[in-house]
Amino acid sequence: MELTIVRWLHIFAGIIWIGLLYYFNFVQAVALPKAKADNTAAGITKHVAPQALLWFRWAALTTWLLGAYYLERSGVGLGNAFMLKGAAASIGVGAWLGTIMLFNVWVLIWPNQKKVLGLVQADDATKAKAARVAFLASRTNTMLSLPMLFFMVAGSVGHGLPHM
Repeated sequence: MELTIVRWLHIFAGIIWIGLLYYFNFVQAVALPKAKADNTAAGITKHVAPQALLWFRWAALTTWLLGAYYLERSGVGLGNAFMLKGAAASIGVGAWLGTIMLFNVWVLIWPNQKKVLGLVQADDATKAKAARVAFLASRTNTMLSLPMLFFMVAGSVGHGLPHM
């Protein structure tokens, strides 16, 4: 019962994380230049983006922690997954992709978005560089999200673990 709850919480947190990732890349990235053009971007950059980034980064961490806990407690073993050992290789690839994505969120996207949004002081050149780094890390995560989901599901099926 406990592992089933952990698994569903992992899935739920992942839906929030990836849903916000897709929102940022497919909705906000398209809408923000239009909002800047008609001087309505302040509502997005002042109110929506910081709140969405809060949920985004904590959903990423929660997803990763619950996934790591689940792998360890389910008998797969976190070490086996990360070392891509035997039957744990598929789910391990998913875990590695999720780890890279988590790194991107906390080390590249969030610190740079704080500069872009004016949450920390930065001059215009620094903001422009920060926007580019955050954009590239976010697009990288978008590209990694589908293979990550594939390997996580394929790995859970291969282990006879509860899956969707």
